[in-house]
Amino acid sequence: MKPESGQALFHVALASCLCVATVHTGIFECVSVQVGYEHYAEAPVTSLPAFLAMPFNSLINMAYDFLGVYWLRSQACAPGGLAERQRACYLKDVFAGMALVYGPVHAVLDQWLTLPIFAWPVAWCLCLDRDWKPWLFLAVEGLSLCSYSLALLHPRGFELALGLHIAAAMGQTLHTQGCHGDTSSGTYLALGVLSCLGFVVLKLYDHELAQWHLFQQLTGHFWSKVCDVLQFHFASLFLTHLHTCRRCPPMEKMRSSVGRRGL
Repeated sequence: MKPESGQALFHVALASCLCVATVHTGIFECVSVQVGYEHYAEAPVTSLPAFLAMPFNSLINMAYDFLGVYWLRSQACAPGGLAERQRACYLKDVFAGMALVYGPVHAVLDQWLTLPIFAWPVAWCLCLDRDWKPWLFLAVEGLSLCSYSLALLHPRGFELALGLHIAAAMGQTLHTQGCHGDTSSGTYLALGVLSCLGFVVLKLYDHELAQWHLFQQLTGHFWSKVCDVLQFHFASLFLTHLHTCRRCPPMEKMRSSVGRRGL
């Protein structure tokens, strides 16, 4: 394992342990979480163990771990000097580590860890726009983690925090695409946005969709998880590709430069 990969996984593990320790203090006991079978359209199978009682909604969580392993093994790092490649790999592997951690968690941790995951593309884009500033990562992720306190103030506080994170991620990625992107990154971004919309809509309308035969076994919640995994994947494709775009000038600029020299 590369040193930057080990460092990325250590940082993700450390932050996750701090979140687990905070949850175990009981500070979030009053937060409303949907943990009962009645909150899901998939019918439970009583003959199975409790952690597999809703088999499709349970097994889809393994997709996050497969995705995390895939991106940890990926060699999609930026061209340029050694320092630039190490930074790009660190950013990629933090995101992959988040996917690994997210798969097994439930209840409060499921909600809480969703927020810094959405915040990481914002921090990554800011790195592309403003170069390497570690304090900026800490500020973005720290603010993201603290925003979960909105869930203590109002029953819909988590939904508000998540909505703000989604809006920030979309706004920042669109800005970075405009500054550094090309057609390929634009395609990844569009697919990521569609996956995000699918994640939100299918999750919200889980019970309503169950009246349709298509969503009775593989329910809206199951497909929302599929969309969530896809948005993880497309976000990684988008952001790793932008590192290459930022270091390699667009063809139009190269042609323009050649034209000016000819004149």
